[in-house]
Amino acid sequence: MEREKAVKSFERLLDIMDELRAKCPWDREQTMESLRPLTIEETYELSDAILEKGSANIGKELGDILLHIVFYAKIGQEQGVFDISTIIEGLCNKLVYRHPHVFSQTEVNGTREVIENWEQLKGKEKDGNRSLLSGVPGSLPSLVKAYRIQDKARAVGFDWDIREQVWDKVREEIAEFESEIIQEERGSLSSNIEGGDGRGAEQEFGDLLFSLVNAARLYNINPDTALEMTNKKFIKRFNYLEDNTIKKGKSLKDLSLDEMNLIWEEAKKL
Repeated sequence: MEREKAVKSFERLLDIMDELRAKCPWDREQTMESLRPLTIEETYELSDAILEKGSANIGKELGDILLHIVFYAKIGQEQGVFDISTIIEGLCNKLVYRHPHVFSQTEVNGTREVIENWEQLKGKEKDGNRSLLSGVPGSLPSLVKAYRIQDKARAVGFDWDIREQVWDKVREEIAEFESEIIQEERGSLSSNIEGGDGRGAEQEFGDLLFSLVNAARLYNINPDTALEMTNKKFIKRFNYLEDNTIKKGKSLKDLSLDEMNLIWEEAKKL
């Protein structure tokens, strides 16, 4: 019954999309290019809902994402390049092909082997995606991209044997960044800056961030999620600081750092 209900709901959505595309001026004007920024926005809204752990909002945002998928499929159908059937069939075929341990006789010992097989099978697919890292979208946010790059490299064995070894790399990058900062403050550029553009500290900081992302990955922490949770925590505490200052008829600029820290500690206790 649940499967039949889902099929009917999906058919209704397709019918509604047909009607909108035919009769709504706004929907009729949309192109894949015009939908792209809206899709990105919807994806971030889904991300926010997941982090806030609001089940109702997650369902709503998933609906918005599904609408966009159906919308792209409708436009593709009009252009004669693909439709919802070819999208779904292509996905089904890919899932079956990349899960031989489920749909065939391949045996695996744990999640790691599943991921390794997945990457090896992707490399064999004839879609021009030959390079291991070519599957990482160039437009991904840098923090997410770093995590995905490292995760893909790990799938073929390019990783530390023991995860604790990553801390030596982190300490090395901290030292190099600190050394570069000191040299630039003294007015001299690091000898390894290409072209002498004065961006040595920026490059070293990038290396440091990359090593920290590696550490997070090895300890099963998603760095983007972790940073976003810290962002939300900071916003909540800063809002508390700001609200309590306003209630006293003051501006944050009127407070000393020590006074702000006292209120900040109150916010942390909450």
